[in-house]
Amino acid sequence: MKRIILILVFLSLAQAGLAKGVGGTFASIDGGQLSVEDWRGQPVLVVNTASQCAFTRQYDNLQKVYDRYRARGLVVLAVPSDDFNQELDNAEDVKKFCELNYALDVPMTDITSVRGALAHPFYKQVAAETGFEPAWNFNKILIAPDGSVAGTWGSAVRPDARAITRQIETFLD
Repeated sequence: MKRIILILVFLSLAQAGLAKGVGGTFASIDGGQLSVEDWRGQPVLVVNTASQCAFTRQYDNLQKVYDRYRARGLVVLAVPSDDFNQELDNAEDVKKFCELNYALDVPMTDITSVRGALAHPFYKQVAAETGFEPAWNFNKILIAPDGSVAGTWGSAVRPDARAITRQIETFLD
């Protein structure tokens, strides 16, 4: 019921031209595109990742959160980035690494810049709206069903931390 109400509010705001939210299109690691706008009406947890970082084992927690909530509408988007010089050389290697070591099946982008002048437009929008810019790998951004930023967390906060899952649950049936 909560989700239906949120969707109706979002649609009303969209018709009034008031709901914009953060969004953007990413190149998918599998080819093609991933559009944040395609997931409007659902919560989306976006995490900038890296394969050679002390936090890389958080991929396990990321997959657990996705497995726990995806049937209820959560989307988890992994955004591999080499902004901190800890990502593998190419997207194919990243994909193989994640599949072999973590059985990761969350949507994943190609290697993408997440901070500074070269940051992807999604990350620039988040920074403009909230002031949040990833300070390291495995920073988390929760996008509410209406496209607004519902929360941000740093690397030390695991994807399955109660602070994050509690916020996710407010957007689910």
